[in-house]
Amino acid sequence: MRLILLCFALLLFACDAQSQSTAQGSDDVYTYGQANRDGIGKVYMGREISHVMGHLGAGWLERPERQRDERTDLLIVNLDLEPDHVVADIGAGTGFFTFPVSGRVPQGKVLAVDIQPEMLSIIEQRKAAGSKPTSWQNIETILGTEDNPNLPESAVDLIFMVDAYHEFAYPREMGEAMARALKPGGRIALIEYRAEDRRVPIKRLHKMTEAQSRKEMEALGLTWIETKDVLPQQHLMIFAKPAE
Repeated sequence: MRLILLCFALLLFACDAQSQSTAQGSDDVYTYGQANRDGIGKVYMGREISHVMGHLGAGWLERPERQRDERTDLLIVNLDLEPDHVVADIGAGTGFFTFPVSGRVPQGKVLAVDIQPEMLSIIEQRKAAGSKPTSWQNIETILGTEDNPNLPESAVDLIFMVDAYHEFAYPREMGEAMARALKPGGRIALIEYRAEDRRVPIKRLHKMTEAQSRKEMEALGLTWIETKDVLPQQHLMIFAKPAE
């Protein structure tokens, strides 16, 4: 009996050590320092991660001038969607993009992912207020976590993130999970305010350069396809998972 208990204790110790090693290995990609005003003091591949905009800022996402200033209509057109695509909107917020994208994939689905239940409640309320019983029924809300969007594996044709990725507290873990969720040949559209352009009136840590974006996406094994120069303030960068 003592031998059995000893072996069991050793097994628990080994499992705990492996778990700690994995967690430490994941944490090795980050460094920490004094936080800037708009950052959290956590640095990934040379970039300090910014604070998250909470659900109390939902009104800013729905501001009337947003389409005019950012040409959100051009963004949606340039996602190159097919009617049967399964699309994931990561950091969906109030659903500003979720709803128009759902109309472009009538035989597909839009997975609206956010880590704030309050944001997902807004989307569900908007779904319920649809003008027809079938309105927006291809939208599914998913509560993610800071390190996992909780998407099904190998099931998504396109993942898009609009001004959200720079706020991810665990960009490596989120990126790896998103890559697993993509079908072979699936794409990620990363939309971020241009840090290279001083005229873009956004705080520094809420913008990204194309070079930094490519470095972080390529670290996930994704291939840069193109950067579409169609938006007045943002990069629209397309990356792809290798096809099998």
